Amino acid sequence: MPSLVDVQSLSKSFALKAPGEAPTRHFKALDDVSFTLNRPQRVGLIGPSGSGKSTLLRSLSGLIVADEGSGPITVMGRTVQADGRLGAEVRSARADLGMIAQQFNLVGRLSLFTNVALGLLGRIPPVRGLFGLWTAEEKQRVMQALDTVGIADKASQRAKTLSGGQQQRGAIARAIVQDARLLLADEPVASLDPVTARKVMELLVHLNEERGVGVIVTLHQVDYAMKYCDRILALKDGKIVYDGPSDGLSADRLTEIYGPEIEQAYWRDPS
Repeated sequence: MPSLVDVQSLSKSFALKAPGEAPTRHFKALDDVSFTLNRPQRVGLIGPSGSGKSTLLRSLSGLIVADEGSGPITVMGRTVQADGRLGAEVRSARADLGMIAQQFNLVGRLSLFTNVALGLLGRIPPVRGLFGLWTAEEKQRVMQALDTVGIADKASQRAKTLSGGQQQRGAIARAIVQDARLLLADEPVASLDPVTARKVMELLVHLNEERGVGVIVTLHQVDYAMKYCDRILALKDGKIVYDGPSDGLSADRLTEIYGPEIEQAYWRDPS
């Protein structure tokens, strides 16, 4: 059985230049990153700002193409990209990838129901999706997903009228409807209050434990990563500096990753 995710020798550089000028140098956001996800774990991506977390997540879905010479990225046995080029199977791989972003990525003028139903687009004829011609079974799936995340009563509201937490739960419901096998979440709780953030993280745990969905989530909140994730990938300067269980992150290891200021920023003793 193929790995859920397999990343080999991934590097990504960005050209740095002033407007209207030729690039003066290159910044290496990812530097020879490799890891494998053999089963649906909850993986927390942590590390200082600029360490490459979001670049790694976007590379997994093919939204960012890696440097030439980078090894392959495969998702459920399908090649997303290799050697600086997207793979022929990238679209089929994306059909099994759910994406959740800090900005929620819902269409504000559309109802919550319609936004969640858009998770079906990769699995139904395009014309039906374009005109919102959902079957009775599909409508039931959407409402069941909304009920799972606790906002079925908001189905008819326009997305822009919902709170941030409700919109984020809507994005999770969309991934449920999509029947995603792997969920990529980029700072999903960064703009939420602590109570709502915990509810969103608990929903990610539910998807993993009850539905067998793999979760890879970038977090600035180290305490959330340690509480809600069973595996931690820590990045620093584009390299993986820790890959192991969440309970293996000692205070000394966190200081190596973030610097001594982590002791003041961290809300509890991480040892």
